[in-house]
Amino acid sequence: MKQRVTRRFSIPVITILFCLCSLPANGSEPERKELLKQQIDQAWQVTWTRFYRPETHLFYDYLSSYEPGKALGHLPTAAEVQRQFPNPCGYSTGMEDGMILGGAMLSTIVDMYDVTGDEKLKTDIDNVFQGIKLCATVHGVPGFIARAVCVEDGKSVYINSSRDQYTHCVHGLWRYYHSPLCNEKTKQEIRAILSAVVDRMIANVTPETNYDFLRADGKRCPLGICRMWNVRPHEAARLPMIYAAAWDMTGEEKYWEQYRHYLTPAIRQTQSMQPDEHHSAYVYVQMQCSFELLHHLEQDPQLKADLHGLMKQTAEKALSKIGHARNALFDLDLTMLGPDWREAEKWITQGEYRNPQWGAYRRVWHAIREAGELSLVPLMLADLPTTEAQKQNLADIILRMDYEQTSSCGVIYHLAAYWKARKRGLF
Repeated sequence: MKQRVTRRFSIPVITILFCLCSLPANGSEPERKELLKQQIDQAWQVTWTRFYRPETHLFYDYLSSYEPGKALGHLPTAAEVQRQFPNPCGYSTGMEDGMILGGAMLSTIVDMYDVTGDEKLKTDIDNVFQGIKLCATVHGVPGFIARAVCVEDGKSVYINSSRDQYTHCVHGLWRYYHSPLCNEKTKQEIRAILSAVVDRMIANVTPETNYDFLRADGKRCPLGICRMWNVRPHEAARLPMIYAAAWDMTGEEKYWEQYRHYLTPAIRQTQSMQPDEHHSAYVYVQMQCSFELLHHLEQDPQLKADLHGLMKQTAEKALSKIGHARNALFDLDLTMLGPDWREAEKWITQGEYRNPQWGAYRRVWHAIREAGELSLVPLMLADLPTTEAQKQNLADIILRMDYEQTSSCGVIYHLAAYWKARKRGLF
């Protein structure tokens, strides 16, 4: 098992904070660029030293302590995961979004490499891939992608995944596969993972299961989050995106047929979204991931134009929300730590799914993450002109943070937005 060698940044936190406070509003562009880079170097360091665990090669959702060695002390024990406590999704435990974060990190590192050409990133991205491979194989259910894996034993998983986890996982694997960072051995492994995923989708996502890809135990998900078709308009492109990725990487005709079967109706369903419909930031990121992959592969001129139009619409919706997301960061104590979920005062129960609530921390966790997500979405459309307001909002978000005192995994989306912006020529 490869171990990541941490590369420490040399700028003390107190120095960065002093510079942020002392920089005049009309500070020079080079000064601002340097401060942004220092902030992002800090975010990168924190992501790997606190949210990442080398035992599983995975990133976890939040921190419950800033003390060394205690940041992820709240994570479920092997015994808790094995009895699916507190719920089969691992909701609110810190093991909820491992594949969302893993997919986002793959894409981020691809962008970093495109900007910097740093060959050391090959080790980093391989570590991220090892975590995804573990989630795809450790449970012995071919084609099932677990959300995360228990750190304590390196093998226990919650049995209920979701289409959100699959969306980011597949998108990240697709970007890694086509990057210079991916060698032939890893490409073979990615093809095997994706083939197993889509073979399981073809077998399970049928009218008989109400288009559910099923939990690891073979049962339907009672929450509806594993349904891949007959979903809401903003979710419709997920299924053809996954089939398209598998066809692109393997050339298998059966995957092409599934991709073509679902693509046009998925586009039409998405186009039925009402203009004033509002969603959480993660919805726009996942839509854009699906559209980006499909748009890149599509050869039919009209369908390609339709997908481009959907990407533009999604980007503009995100742009309209970034200012509000930025302002929210100035209204909150961003240093707040996440709780030990076992001690939550309030629980929400839906059948066998008992979900501990985070209270006031939920708003802090979301605010940090959504600021990064909304900043990223418009940057994913390469031919959408960037604006000075967009650039300023992203700079304000990054400069607002003290990443050494940030407990939300949303830091990963700050990295993603920054490096996508650098790739687009900003900063």
